[in-house]
Amino acid sequence: MERTDVLVIGGGAAGVVAAVVGKSTYPEKTFVLLRREKQALIPCGIPYIFGSLENSNKDLMSDEALSKSGVDLKIGEALSFDTQNKICKLADGSEIGFEKLVLALGSIPVNPKWLKRTDLENVFFVRKSKEYLDDMISRLEALRKIVIVGGGFIGVEVADEIRKKGKEVTLVEVLPHLLALAFDQEICARVEEVLSSRGVRIITNNGIKEIWGEEKVAGITLSNGEKMEADAVILAMGYQPNTEIARDSGIELNSNGSIKVDCYMRTSHRDIFAVGDCAEKRDFFTRKLTNTMLASVATSEARIAGMNLYALSAVKAFCGTISIFSTSLGEVAFGVAGLTEFAAKEEGFNVVTGVFEGVDRHPGTLPGAQKQMVKLIVARESGIVLGGEVVGGTSAGELINLIGFIVQSKMTVNNVLTSQFGTHPLLTAAPTVYPLAKAAENVAKKL
Repeated sequence: MERTDVLVIGGGAAGVVAAVVGKSTYPEKTFVLLRREKQALIPCGIPYIFGSLENSNKDLMSDEALSKSGVDLKIGEALSFDTQNKICKLADGSEIGFEKLVLALGSIPVNPKWLKRTDLENVFFVRKSKEYLDDMISRLEALRKIVIVGGGFIGVEVADEIRKKGKEVTLVEVLPHLLALAFDQEICARVEEVLSSRGVRIITNNGIKEIWGEEKVAGITLSNGEKMEADAVILAMGYQPNTEIARDSGIELNSNGSIKVDCYMRTSHRDIFAVGDCAEKRDFFTRKLTNTMLASVATSEARIAGMNLYALSAVKAFCGTISIFSTSLGEVAFGVAGLTEFAAKEEGFNVVTGVFEGVDRHPGTLPGAQKQMVKLIVARESGIVLGGEVVGGTSAGELINLIGFIVQSKMTVNNVLTSQFGTHPLLTAAPTVYPLAKAAENVAKKL
């Protein structure tokens, strides 16, 4: 039987980071990463293989980080693991013994039990499988009317990318707005405006009731009874933790079906860790369970697990999920970190908001200049920044990361006002009207 000190199951971003950081922290230990697929895709890049990237070969995760770190990569599928004897059984009949186990099992698309006929030809999910997605792209080539169900980040991004191929794309969302769980209403409205201008038909406040067709899908019926023809239906209705093997092996799950973990990412068995989409998430502020699934969160958890495999560090623990999202539609980018104004008020926080809209270059007449809007959500009694939202050009991605850092550091609006920001005409807004600082000024006046 093959043996290793640390076995990591799962070859996505979380698994790779856990293995590489673990090996760096404990170089004397042996590490094996077990991955089912011969080639792993970069999860966040999957929507772009439908348009911008042209095919999945341009979205492959490199194995160089593993080899350079001294982590052994093994291709195979884990069927079960024995938590007492510390043995993992593989589909090919072989076994791997381990001292420590890291579960990076990822997530799988939601396939609602109430929705029938999802097995019809040309009904697709956005799976994290190169083989499945290659076949899906091939089939979509000959089809024209594409209906996408689900107005979250995956649905929005896939809709925009497929539209680039000249298809008739309709995006259906049951909530009143696209990205309604991530942004405040005024930001959602901007997302819809941009996506509509790019040729995507948007239907909100109306979900899917049924899929119909003979052998192939022919269309769907909406919740309001309206029928809509479709050559293909893509179900992007979210993801659920892939935890069946953990449950069957006796690992404790929470009410969301995620693996229960502590702040060091340890499961109910102290030598078994869980990271990424399969692991339990708790909100940074309220500590409530959340279903947030992001590669950025997954890799943060993975670093913490890797550093704490053999010795716990009181200063290297997971502080809770901040939920830092960003996306881009053409030249317009959208970002959010922490609590939105709506979510903060729903939780009972007394908040003050500040908004400022400027330009992300100076002067604004420079080529590529974009409007840039920053919104800050601040706790009234303490001045602590609870969250923020950004709309602008590509710089919005790093600006929302900065706001995420502000949230995690529990900085106050006064801390933001007294912070120093580097600026450059081609890279940022002007120092005189830096949107983040101006939004903080607006909050300060209200306070």
